[in-house]
Amino acid sequence: MSTGRQIFSLGRRVFAPSPALTLLMALLAVGFILLGRWQWRLGDARAAQYARFTRGAARVVALDGAPLGSVPDYQRVRVRGTYDGAHQFLLDNSIHDGMDGYQVLTPLQRTGGGVVLVDRGWVPFTGSRARLPDVALRARAPVTLTGRVSGLPVAGLSLGRAPPPPGPRWPKVTSFPSMAELSAVLGRPLERRILLLDPAAPDGYVRDWKLPGMPALQNWGYAIQWWALAAAAAVIWLVLSLRRRGDPAA
Repeated sequence: MSTGRQIFSLGRRVFAPSPALTLLMALLAVGFILLGRWQWRLGDARAAQYARFTRGAARVVALDGAPLGSVPDYQRVRVRGTYDGAHQFLLDNSIHDGMDGYQVLTPLQRTGGGVVLVDRGWVPFTGSRARLPDVALRARAPVTLTGRVSGLPVAGLSLGRAPPPPGPRWPKVTSFPSMAELSAVLGRPLERRILLLDPAAPDGYVRDWKLPGMPALQNWGYAIQWWALAAAAAVIWLVLSLRRRGDPAA
């Protein structure tokens, strides 16, 4: 019996794809292909970011009075200025080796420039929110610092954000703040980029700077998996479209 869907016969079988099945599998295959392309492009972007991170360590750029935003992210630079140890920020929700803690951000009044936040590294959680770690800076002499240019950490979910609290108490605990929020509490405009203090520089804490997120190979692996699913959808469509000769559905 023929339904008008038979395309050709293969011995005892006929190729008679169902229009509904064809549409479903086509939509799935196209979706899987697009998801694979998205992951592949994420991998390409991640690889380019890693290349910038690697190139940035090759040399140190002396910025003098130029803003940190004048060089690419992850570039190592040299700046001079004076720490403002009386007004520091502790970035909450910072994990190192599976332990909770804070990233210490200290304002630096640059010589001949603006104010930049220096990430002096990670300190562990004391076990109590009422007892903050001691991150005091005793000296107020001018210092020369080297480090990488970067941006503030960004929360994956907006629910993880907590702006710095008002009031006279310092340091201020905050979670994924914006630069505008930090500037408002500090009472001074801040440069839009921060400085990740070099691991060998003094007056710092744990500094194991790495790129956040997954490596490029993982994105590329996900892309191949999505494309494999697209191929599997095509195979399933072919198998389900082959019917035995004489089958009423054929």
